[in-house]
Amino acid sequence: MRELSISMNQSEFEKLVEQGIEQIPLEFRQKLDNVAIFVSPYPSMEQQRKINLRAGWTLFGLYEGVPLTKRGSGYAMAMPDRITVFQGPIQNATQGDPERMREIVKNTVWHEIAHHFGMNEDEVREAEKKRGVGY
Repeated sequence: MRELSISMNQSEFEKLVEQGIEQIPLEFRQKLDNVAIFVSPYPSMEQQRKINLRAGWTLFGLYEGVPLTKRGSGYAMAMPDRITVFQGPIQNATQGDPERMREIVKNTVWHEIAHHFGMNEDEVREAEKKRGVGY
């Protein structure tokens, strides 16, 4: 694979996100329902306020929507859930190390998709420990 630089453009970064999605087991990818995945340079002020992001904290990704476990029979005609992967914080954290960047992107995609499936933050972190994920 070719080297990635800290100044990676959004298109190159989006390819990393696509690779992360492809690494999700097929049985889970097939169950993704009404969810869109985006790349953004950084979280917006609204996103930061929504989750009470404190100064000095880093946010690699964010799930916004109604988890599958909370959708009832009245769930219809809803806008897609939104998963956003934040390029700037990931590039800053990896300092241009291409393998570390791939790993963090993959883990971020998994993390946010787990929220889509209804796992809360503690459950996601526990699952990450079992998978050997360490940021």
